[in-house]
Amino acid sequence: MYYTYIIYSDSHSVKYIGQTENLEKRIDEHNNGTLGGFTKNKGPWRLVYYESYNTRAEAMSREKYLKTGVGRDWIKLNFNI
Repeated sequence: MYYTYIIYSDSHSVKYIGQTENLEKRIDEHNNGTLGGFTKNKGPWRLVYYESYNTRAEAMSREKYLKTGVGRDWIKLNFNI
């Protein structure tokens, strides 16, 4: 299974949208700072939402959608973040 997920940092009031094959490991990586880039040093991160897919292509497509204006609006409407 592949997952598209949304995590949120209350301490920095920011969200991150990503996709992975191992959701638990990826959340740990975000929180431990082992992933560079946007999420490093902005934790702690909490999982807000996730969806599961059979293929990586489906998960990546949903991730891309959630990063569009319409997708961001959907997130704001449903999660108030």
